[in-house]
Amino acid sequence: MNIESAFKSFLIFFILAVVSSCNSKKEEEVIEKPNILFILSDDHTSQAWGLYGGILEDYVKNDNLKRLASEGAVLNNAFCTNSICTPSRGSILTGQYSHINQVYTLSEPLPKGHPNIAKSLSENGYQTAVIGKWHLVGQPEGFDYFNVLPGQGLYWNPIMKTKENWVDGYDATGGIEHKGFSTDVITDLTISHIKKRDTTQPFLMFCNFKATHEPFDYPERFAGLYEDMKIPEPESLLDFGKETTGRTFGGQILERLGSRWEQATKNPDKFWTDYPGLPYSLEGLDSIQKRKKIYQKLVKDFMRCGAAIDDNIGKLLDYLEEEGIADNTIVVYTADQGYFLGEHGFFDKRLIYEESLRMPFVIRYPKKIKKGQRIDDIILNIDFAPLLADYAGLEKPDYMQGRSFRDILEGKTPKDWRKQMYYRYWLHHPHRPAHFGIRDDRYKLALFYGQGLDKKGTSTDTTKPEWEFYDLKEDPKELHNAIHEEKYTSIIETMKKSLQDERIRYGDLDEDYPVMNEILSTSFE
Repeated sequence: MNIESAFKSFLIFFILAVVSSCNSKKEEEVIEKPNILFILSDDHTSQAWGLYGGILEDYVKNDNLKRLASEGAVLNNAFCTNSICTPSRGSILTGQYSHINQVYTLSEPLPKGHPNIAKSLSENGYQTAVIGKWHLVGQPEGFDYFNVLPGQGLYWNPIMKTKENWVDGYDATGGIEHKGFSTDVITDLTISHIKKRDTTQPFLMFCNFKATHEPFDYPERFAGLYEDMKIPEPESLLDFGKETTGRTFGGQILERLGSRWEQATKNPDKFWTDYPGLPYSLEGLDSIQKRKKIYQKLVKDFMRCGAAIDDNIGKLLDYLEEEGIADNTIVVYTADQGYFLGEHGFFDKRLIYEESLRMPFVIRYPKKIKKGQRIDDIILNIDFAPLLADYAGLEKPDYMQGRSFRDILEGKTPKDWRKQMYYRYWLHHPHRPAHFGIRDDRYKLALFYGQGLDKKGTSTDTTKPEWEFYDLKEDPKELHNAIHEEKYTSIIETMKKSLQDERIRYGDLDEDYPVMNEILSTSFE
């Protein structure tokens, strides 16, 4: 063989080897698309995780949360874009703000045919399922399988609905009862469904717990947890109104929760839910004693309820390891928003205040995400769907407003990553007025515009537009509304401009609401 022939043979061999290698890599990429287990709780606020510090850090049961965090990454600054259950779930699924996906309050379904991450992944080779709390009114779309609670559902012996017995709304008629405590039931159903999967295809599984939503129930195994123990109180527990902090509205105060316990005790057959540990007497107490006692029951029940979540996270993680798929499964655990556990004298969520705004979030993917990370970049719930699409090998779908934060998780924060976030709450009530606002790494500005705008479930009682401003470095607990302080005048003006820019960026301009024209023109003068 001459030199020319030998070179040609070598060249042909080299080309074939490169082509073969590329084909192998392509096949490997198809085979190695990660499974995704997205575990979503309701209201399981960061204060009750024990991963974010705070007064409850040494009290919460969080062995498996710690396990997951030590093997993955924790987001320190994840935020929801509308702090109420149904809209947050809509944003998680679609990667869109409420004004785009049209889920504003607690009563709207996603529009029929609307795109979501389950549809996008299903169209690209993923098996998709959701089990547990759905809370989006209409029938789930994009999921090959669903088995979900009607509305809030029950903590005990939950009734669940599938495609075969579906009726839109929150009616449980036709559903199937599952014996046991809901968090345990949902976990067992999730594992059972994953066992039946086609192992040649990756899966997207949403495992959605009802916990820790009111009435904060718990299984018997945690009934004695915190018994005869006094839990530390938040600094702002005795915030009783404007005189204390300068806030501009009443809020969902703890005394209303105490009243609910009283009503549920007196009329158990007529009240909307059952609370554990009743009766719980508050008679003969002054205002301070009463608030303190209500707080103790709320926080203990909440942590007991959360303890069952931690148990079941462990069960899910153990199953993935036993099945041999833990390394190729992305595991996310988060909650649909935060929750007040006595801060400002509140329970519930809805507000742009930190306890309500923050979404605790941990993610594990051994192949790509370095373990033990704490990430400070601002991440929104509209970013979750783009992230999942990215890891599934998809270009970001055009319908998503959010952005994948895969590069951040893998140690390469983009230079143009957001430095501020936009928030809007639509479910107006005089105690918790509708509002929008902006938050960066130090400051927060919000306009409580106080209009229901004819959204479902909103109050027709309007409130006067009011601004609130907080310096989160000097005042991390948001104990002082500094909107009128002269030293912040230029900062507030800059933030008002930034707020307008964010509204333009996301197309939330109130063009369909004439009543907002005067409010906006006057408020931004």
